[in-house]
Amino acid sequence: MLKEMEDENEPKMVQLEEHDEKSRSNVGNNSIHFIEDEDPMTRYVYPNNFERNSTKKFVNNSIRTSKYSILSFIPKFLKEQFARLANIYFLVIIVFQQFPGISPTGRWTTLGTLSVVMALTAVKEIWEDLKRHTQDRQTNNRKTNVIRNGTVIEVSWKNISVGDIVKVENRSYIPADLILISSSESSGLCYIETANLDGETNLKSRQSLPETAQFVDLESINKGLKGSILKAEHPNPRLYNFDGSIQMGDQVYSLEAKQTLLRGSMLRNTSWIYGIVVYTGNETKLMKNSAPGKMKRTNVERTANVQIIYMFVLLIIISILSTIGYTTWGKRNAHDAWYLGFGNGRGIEPVWAFLTFVILYNNFIPISLYVSVELVKFGQAYFINNDAKMWDPVSDTPALARTSNLNEELGQVEYIFSDKTGTLTCNKMEFKKCTFGGVKYGTSSETSDLNDENEILKKANMGHLEWHDATLIDAFDRNGEDESSQMAREAMTLLSVCHTVIPEEVDGKIVFQASSPDEAALVKAAKYFKFEFYKRTPRTVTVKINGKDREYQLLNVLEFTNERKRMSVIFRDDTGKIILYSKGADTVIYERLAKENPYATVTRKHLDEFAAEGLRTLCLARLEITPEAYKSWQALYHKASTKIGNREQELHRVAELIEKDMFLLGATAVEDQLQLGVPETIATLGKAGIKIWVLTGDKQETAINIGFSCRLLEHDMDLIIINKDTEEATNSKLDEYISKYRDRSANDFGKSPLGLIIDGTTLNYALDDKLKLKLLELAIKCKAVICCRVTPGQKASVVRLVRKNLRAITLAIGDGANDVSMIQAAHVGVGISGEEGLQAARASDYAIAQFRFLQRLLLVHGRNAYRKISKLILYSFYKNILLYLIQLWFTFYNGFSGQSLFERWTISMYNVLFTLLPAVVFGIQDREVNDRMVDKFPELYRSGIRGRYFNSREFWGWVINAFFHSFLAFFIPVLALQNDVISPDGKNLGLWGFGAIVYSCAIVIVTLKLALESRNWNILFMVVLWGSAFLWILWLLIYGSLWSRSIGIGVDLYKVGSRFLDTWYYWFLILLVGSVAMWRDFTWKYIKRNYMPLPYHIVQEIQYMGKKNKYSMAELELELESPHTSPVI
Repeated sequence: MLKEMEDENEPKMVQLEEHDEKSRSNVGNNSIHFIEDEDPMTRYVYPNNFERNSTKKFVNNSIRTSKYSILSFIPKFLKEQFARLANIYFLVIIVFQQFPGISPTGRWTTLGTLSVVMALTAVKEIWEDLKRHTQDRQTNNRKTNVIRNGTVIEVSWKNISVGDIVKVENRSYIPADLILISSSESSGLCYIETANLDGETNLKSRQSLPETAQFVDLESINKGLKGSILKAEHPNPRLYNFDGSIQMGDQVYSLEAKQTLLRGSMLRNTSWIYGIVVYTGNETKLMKNSAPGKMKRTNVERTANVQIIYMFVLLIIISILSTIGYTTWGKRNAHDAWYLGFGNGRGIEPVWAFLTFVILYNNFIPISLYVSVELVKFGQAYFINNDAKMWDPVSDTPALARTSNLNEELGQVEYIFSDKTGTLTCNKMEFKKCTFGGVKYGTSSETSDLNDENEILKKANMGHLEWHDATLIDAFDRNGEDESSQMAREAMTLLSVCHTVIPEEVDGKIVFQASSPDEAALVKAAKYFKFEFYKRTPRTVTVKINGKDREYQLLNVLEFTNERKRMSVIFRDDTGKIILYSKGADTVIYERLAKENPYATVTRKHLDEFAAEGLRTLCLARLEITPEAYKSWQALYHKASTKIGNREQELHRVAELIEKDMFLLGATAVEDQLQLGVPETIATLGKAGIKIWVLTGDKQETAINIGFSCRLLEHDMDLIIINKDTEEATNSKLDEYISKYRDRSANDFGKSPLGLIIDGTTLNYALDDKLKLKLLELAIKCKAVICCRVTPGQKASVVRLVRKNLRAITLAIGDGANDVSMIQAAHVGVGISGEEGLQAARASDYAIAQFRFLQRLLLVHGRNAYRKISKLILYSFYKNILLYLIQLWFTFYNGFSGQSLFERWTISMYNVLFTLLPAVVFGIQDREVNDRMVDKFPELYRSGIRGRYFNSREFWGWVINAFFHSFLAFFIPVLALQNDVISPDGKNLGLWGFGAIVYSCAIVIVTLKLALESRNWNILFMVVLWGSAFLWILWLLIYGSLWSRSIGIGVDLYKVGSRFLDTWYYWFLILLVGSVAMWRDFTWKYIKRNYMPLPYHIVQEIQYMGKKNKYSMAELELELESPHTSPVI
C-alpha cells in the first residue's frame, strides 16, 4: 500500500514543495511583505492591518434583512404589485380614463379603488418590514472589542472590518465570520451553539491551530500575526466547509471548518476567544443562507390567472359587440338624433367607442381579488399557527405557517414524499443488539426473564440501558482471553473513540453533546458497558475502561458526509500503534474490507436479521497502519487540507487511499421507534386518497419492516422488489412488471394492492432519462412506494419526476438537512422540528413538531383553505360580472352610448365598502363540516385532489349564474318601474334614481348568494354580511347629501335616496328581486342535496340532523369513492 501511494502521488508532493518555496520568497520573519500577484480566485486578508485591508473594498459588517428602505419602498412595492397581470390591466384602464370624453365612469374612479386596494397591501408590507428594521438596528448597534492596528477599541458590529481581531466573551454571539486563533483554553478549544444557523442546539467544538493557540493577549497577537497573510475561498453559503490557509513567517498552515466561527453562533462553555474576521455583513455564511426561496405559485392561482385571461377575452368580445351596436344605432338614427353630432366626427369613431366600453365593463376582472385572497390567507395562517391540536406539549412546539401563499395547496395534495428517520420515527436511538466477531448479542425483553437475574446485568440496567443479554458483559469481563472477548472489547473501544461527541459537565454529570442521535446512543452504550468516554482535547480522546484511563492520540478525523456514509478516525494508542477505526453503512464498509475477513458472511446474516426487525445498523471495522504508510498518506492529506477550492473532494479522494483493506469487527443495531400516531395517520391519509412514498437511506429490510409497522405496507399487498446492478437489468425488470400489472391502478378495489420497493443503486439507473417514465408508470400503479438507500439528490429527483410528469400536487416532509432538497422540490414543503435540528423546518413552507399533525394540517386546514379560497375567487368574479353585465343590458336602452347606469363613485365603492369584508370573513371562518366529521370521513379530502371546487366547469357555472342574476337585477326593476313614478308627490326617479334601485337589487342578490354559500351563519358573519349591505343605505343618505361640482362628489346622487327609501314599493322590489334570483340557486341546491348528493351533503346531514339511518355506511362509502363531475354550486 505504501509503494502504491508513493508512486501515484510523488509528483504532486514535489509541486507542493515548489509552491512553498514561492510563498517563502514573499514572506519574511516579523516583516510585512505582500504578494504582488494575487490569485483572483482567492480572498487575501491581512490580519491586524486595517489600512491594507481597506484597499480591498470588502463589504461592511452591517446587515439588512428588511425588504424595503425609505427610498426603495415605492419603486419596489410598485414593481411587485404590477408584476400581477390584473394590476397591469387596471393601470391601462386608468390611463384610458384620462383621455377626455372616453370614460363613462369618470377619470379617477378606477384609480381611487386601486389606490385603496394597494394601500391596504402597502400597510401590511410596511407593518411586516418595520419589525425587520427594528431587529436589524438592534443587531448592527451591538458592541464588541476588536484589535485594530495593534490597539484595542470598542466598536459597533456594523463597524467591524475584514482583518480585525475580535474578542468574543462567553454566551455572546459571534459578530462576523471568524478564524479562531486562540481561546481561554490552553489548547485553543472552544464550544459554540449553532441554533441560529442550522437549528441544532447541541454544542460543537472548534479548535484553533496549535501554532496560534498561544496568542492570548494584545502583545502576543500583535507579534505573532505581524506580516501574516490569510487566504480563503470567496464568500459562499456552505455552512460546513471552509478552504483556507494562513501564512506566518515561512510556514503555511491549512485552515478548515473546525477553525471557523460563523456569525450567528453563540460562544458557550468558554470564557473568551480571539478570531480574525474573514467575512463580514452580507458575505457571511449566515446571510448567504438567508436568501429568500423561490416563490411558489399554487394550482388555484394558476387556474385563476387562466380565468382572468378568459374574462379579459370576454370583456373584449362584449366591448366589440357593443361598439358594433353603437355604430349601427348611430347610422340608423343619424337623422333623428342630429343633436348628438353623428356625422361631424364626434362620437362615431369606433376606436374611441371601443375604449369607452372597455372602461365601462372593466371590472369584469375584480379589482379587489388579490387583496381579498391575501387577507383570507393571512387569517388562515393565523389559525394554523394557533391551533392547539397541532401543538406538541413535549417540545412546546406549535405549528408554523412560514408562508400563507400555499394554504389552498394543502387541500389538494395527492402525493406525499416522506423521510423515515425523525419523520416517521422519533429519531431517539436506543442500543438494542450487536454482532461482534461473528457472535450475536442482545435478546428481546420477552425472552430474557432468566438473564435478568444476572447481577452484572442488573447493574448495567441501572444505567438506563434496556439490555437483557448477559453474554456480552461476560465477554467483556473475560478481558480478551479468547477471540470473541477480544473482538467484543475492540468493537466497544471503537464505539467509545470513533465519534465527534463532546462531553459537557452539567451539575456534576457528563452530558454528551452529539451531532446525531445515533452517535449519542452508541457512546452511551459504550459507557454503560464500562467503556466510558469522558474527555476530549484537540489531540487526544480519553476513555475509562473498567475504571482505568486510556488515552488515544488523535491524528486524523475523516468526517461523515452523506456522500461518504461513514466516518473514520486515526489514533496512536498507548502502545504506539497507529489504528484506523471506521464505522458506517454496510454497503460502503463491505466495499472497503480486505479479501480475508472471517466474520463478513456471518455478520451479513446478522445484519439482515437486525434489519428485518426494523433496527438501524452500522458496521465497524479497523485497520492497523505502519508508521511509514501513515507518514506517506499524511503528506497527501496535508496537501489536500491546504488546497483552496474543491478541498472537500480532494480530502475524500485522499481518504479513499487509507480506508481500504480493513478488518470487519462487527455491527451494531439501534432501535428508532415510530412516533405516536404514525400508523393511524398514514391509514387516514390513505383513505383520503393520498399516496405516500417513503424515501429513506436505511437498508431495504429495515425500510420494509418499518413500512409494515406504520401500516404503509399491508400484508395482503403484492410487493414488487427491484434490486438490480445494471441499467439493462433495471430496464428489463421494469418492463416485466409494467406488462404484468398493465391493467392495475393504485385505486383498484377487489384486487390485492401493489407496493413497490426499490433501492438506491437501481434508482440511479431508473431515474435516467431513458427509464424514468417507466419507473413512474409502474410506481403510480402502486398504493405505496418505498425507496431505500437513497441519497438527498435522489430524493429530490423522485419528487421532481412526479411533479413534472403528473398533474398532481406533491408534498415533501422531512426533519434533517438531507431532506432540504426534497422539501424545496415539492409543491409544498413541510419540515419537522426534530432531533436533527431545524434545517428542514427552516427550508419548509410549513413546520410541525410531529408527523401525526400532518393529518390535521391537510384534512382540516388544507381542505378548508382550498374550499374557501376557491369559493372566494368564484364569488369575486360572480359579483363583479353581475354588476357590470347590468351596464351591458342598459346599453340596449341608451343607444349603445356608453352611458353608465350607476354614479361613478358608487361603482368604486362596490368592491371596497359593500362586498369586500363579508367575502373575507367568509373565507376565514366558514366551515363546511366540523373537524370531527373530517376525521371520521377523511374521504371528503378527495374533492380537493380532483379539483372539484375550482375548475373551468365551476368557473363558467358561476359566470352563467351571474348572467342570469344580472338579467333579473335589471329587467325586473325595468318592468316594475316602467311608469317611473313611485313617490306620492309625483316626482320621477330619473337616471340616477333608477340606477340606485338596480344597484340595490344587485347588492341584495350578491349578499343573499354569499349567505346561501356559507355553512356558518354565526353572529360575526351575519353582522358583517348585512352590515356591509346596510352601508349602501348609509352611502345613499350621507354621500347623497353632499354636493361638490368642482371635484364631482355627490352631484349625481344628491337627494336621490330620499325619493324612494321611505316607500314600501322600493323595499318590496328589492326583496322580490332577491327572492326570484335565489329561487334558482335554492332549487338547484335542493335537487343536488336530495337526488344527487355529494359526499359532504351526506356528512352534513349526519352532523347537523343526525340522519344516520337515511344512508347506510356502505352507500356513503360508495358515494365518497365515486367520482362526481357535476358542479358544486
